Amino acid sequence: MGLTKQYLRYVASAVFGVIGSQKANIAFVTLRGGEKGRYVAVAACEHVFIWDVRKAEKVLILQGNKHEVTFLCPSPDGIHIAVGYEDGAVRIFSLLNGESNVSFSGHKSAVTVIHYDTLGARLVTGSKDTDVIVWDIINECGLYRLKGHKDVITQALFLTDKNLLVTSSKDSFVKWWDLDTQHCFKTMVGHRSEVWGMVLLNEESRLLTGSADSELRAWDISYLQEEKAEGEPKQKKGKTLLDDDDDGGDHEEGLDESPEDRILSCKKAGSLLREARDRVVSLTTDARARVIACHGSDSVLELFTVLSEQEVQRKMVKKLKKAKKKAAKAQDGAGEEAAEPVVEKQLKDEILRLTNIKASAKIRWVDCLSCAGGELKVALLLQNNTVETYSLKTSDKTPAANKTARLTLGGHRTDARTLAFSSDNLAILSASGDTVKVWNRSTLQVIRTMACEYALCSLFVPGDRQIILGTKSGKLQLFELASGSLLETVDAHVGALWSLCLAPDQRGIVTGGADKTVKFWEFELIKAEETGQKRLTVKHSRTLQLDEDVLCVKFSPDHRLLAVSLLDCTVKIFYTDTLKFFLSLYGHKLPVLCLDISHDSTLIATGSADRNVKIWGLDFGDCHRSMFAHDDSVMFLQFVPKTHLFFTAGKDKKIKQWDADKFEHIQTLEGHHREVWCLAISPNGDHVVSSSHDKSLRLWERTREPIILEEEREMEREAEFEESMAKGDEPVVPGETPGEAAPAGKKTIETVKAAERIMEALELYREEARKMEEHKYACENAGKQLPPPKPNPILVAFGNISPSRYVLDVVRKVRSSELEVSLLVLPFPYVPELLTLFNSYIQQGLEVELVCRCLFFLLRIHFGQISSNQMLLSVIDELRTNTIAKVGDIRDVLGFNSAGLQFLQREIESKENVMFFAEATGQLEQKKKKRRKRERAILTIA
Repeated sequence: MGLTKQYLRYVASAVFGVIGSQKANIAFVTLRGGEKGRYVAVAACEHVFIWDVRKAEKVLILQGNKHEVTFLCPSPDGIHIAVGYEDGAVRIFSLLNGESNVSFSGHKSAVTVIHYDTLGARLVTGSKDTDVIVWDIINECGLYRLKGHKDVITQALFLTDKNLLVTSSKDSFVKWWDLDTQHCFKTMVGHRSEVWGMVLLNEESRLLTGSADSELRAWDISYLQEEKAEGEPKQKKGKTLLDDDDDGGDHEEGLDESPEDRILSCKKAGSLLREARDRVVSLTTDARARVIACHGSDSVLELFTVLSEQEVQRKMVKKLKKAKKKAAKAQDGAGEEAAEPVVEKQLKDEILRLTNIKASAKIRWVDCLSCAGGELKVALLLQNNTVETYSLKTSDKTPAANKTARLTLGGHRTDARTLAFSSDNLAILSASGDTVKVWNRSTLQVIRTMACEYALCSLFVPGDRQIILGTKSGKLQLFELASGSLLETVDAHVGALWSLCLAPDQRGIVTGGADKTVKFWEFELIKAEETGQKRLTVKHSRTLQLDEDVLCVKFSPDHRLLAVSLLDCTVKIFYTDTLKFFLSLYGHKLPVLCLDISHDSTLIATGSADRNVKIWGLDFGDCHRSMFAHDDSVMFLQFVPKTHLFFTAGKDKKIKQWDADKFEHIQTLEGHHREVWCLAISPNGDHVVSSSHDKSLRLWERTREPIILEEEREMEREAEFEESMAKGDEPVVPGETPGEAAPAGKKTIETVKAAERIMEALELYREEARKMEEHKYACENAGKQLPPPKPNPILVAFGNISPSRYVLDVVRKVRSSELEVSLLVLPFPYVPELLTLFNSYIQQGLEVELVCRCLFFLLRIHFGQISSNQMLLSVIDELRTNTIAKVGDIRDVLGFNSAGLQFLQREIESKENVMFFAEATGQLEQKKKKRRKRERAILTIA
């Protein structure tokens, strides 16, 4: 058998050119105890970039897998950051080393909001699947799923002192949840349209919501007492539905039927009017909730300040004085005795407009940070791939915002529509609607940035010292890289210049445009008038007139033929020297957007908007094969140098490699999250760079790893099967009626695999137990001790452990967040054996906490079958006795250790006169103040 054709695998090497993705928010973070407000975290497709805004450089990359990041939330201690993804997963990264140890999987679609509680021990997530899930970070597991909203969750906030949660959604409702009983006890129906944002103010006694209009609605929250006076009925915690029938009543006022029966009551306090007329895009506050930042879909950020109770009182006293003066004057004029004036506190007395910040483009997300000395830092993520930071003093009467940083260098403002590689494989050119950038391929740093017109095509001039761009207005622009200056602009075509190709003899170029012409240009050196030195220019030599708009032009490498793609869905082939017509390639149903000719000038491949790629012979113009290539238009096509392999890029977000001889699909490069516009292959074929609508440029590298096509197809089929398995029906907990609260986890391929591993371990345990039984029986029959049977190779590999210990190891290796769902998937015939094993583990004191967690969950979900099984009665009875005794022992040990640590703390504090933990800062400050007072008193006496 002959040697099969070998293909080498291309893998993702880097993502660059993106400063901040639009899908996820921006957040201030602290790195290794660094300065507050210096670092910001933004999403960059599937990764998270931490930028140092002062130095304008990337300091940390939190690596994602393949799904786009949709939300970021730093932990209260500043050490971790929770990241939500498009597929509903949540991962918690450490900001110290950039690694992720905790991941949760519960949502079916993109995570839209994440928030920590005050201690940072719990996490709440909301999603497009309308569910809210509360996660326990310390135990690394889901607590419960709250169902009730009918549309995307837009905000979810924990209350500091009470075990309550408030959530808002695009279904126009704000819901209050009691987390002790896991039910919704209040639904606010005072909004006519979607609730886009929500913040808690005034120590959580006020709620501010942003909707689809220009009003910010404020609601006063009054928490009702749990215990009533004697003789009064105690408070009821049951859910009461609100009267939200559309009966013409004023919903904004009639929020509640019987507030005395609730945990809290809400009353509308008024509205703040925004200057913007469109919907609230994001609404946020600083950590102390003293400053509110709000913006719509324009470039203006509105800042409001929340006055403290003392400031409001002072303001009301002044207001009352004014009112009294006015009343006194009116009394003097009228000569009658007027009534005592009454001044009512309004919302505008408590929340004042601070200032407006005008950004350089439309704002997508905002984050605020209060610093020492009344300084407020604001970070804005703009819609044009830019991050801006501002600083202002909130204590000033008319605070002015100063722009402190602007991150723009590392990416284009608009999509890069053209890419090119230099001849030495070291530089990459990318051009967008306003700038052209040249990147160093190895460091991915920008070498040059030059302003240009809307670029559609580009190339490096031989020698790599100049570049040429073709623009949407039909011009050719020549730039010199050494100085970064525009050498010349040539009016080449009337209308868009769609395509540009270097002649194989490297003496000129050919251009094709929307004016139905193909023009040939020659390179020339002319003397510059200003400097007197020679510079490059292009001279028009001849024109080929056609009947349709030209979309793409390409020389054959032997310089014999010229291929021209036209708007009438055909490709015309002409002789280069005489411009005589040679062939017409027709067969595509929609225009051919891209084409390329192989290095030996024998094959031409064409990619069209009809999603097909056709391979033609250049000798007779016969179609060798038509292949369905992408699920949307094929945007770019290029042969790998010196091979018959080629790459295609499509609007379906994929890049694919094909073999033009065997007509086979070799591999798919997945990574982009939007349409792929173009790609470029390095002259040595080792690198591919691609550009997409997600603003990112991606570099792909050729490895030495060979691709076996059969294995590749098998892996694709496996991935599809795993995906369909995970998308199956959600497991239902037997005996539980579906309500507002449900289990937090979801069935994924990981949970199915974990359940399979547990089943395999139990099968192994059964097999070993059977072997031991047989051995015992054989010994009894023989009347002597026979050599023990050989243990299973798996047990030997794990260090000759016992089968029961192996089962425990397998259970222990299951991720904490996936444990419950894995046990839920486990069939019941395995459960009796598992319960027997659990009993032995508890007796030996092995992993008691984990075993109890598994035991209680299995008892809950299989209660009916376990309680009706006579064989399990003795096991359950033993478990009851052993569990209570062991858990009691562990609790005693914990209590003893806790008391010992408290004793040591008191000893150290009394010896060193140093306070530990929470109250330390406040008490030290008080001591310092007392010392200063004493010093002043002594100085006064002296």
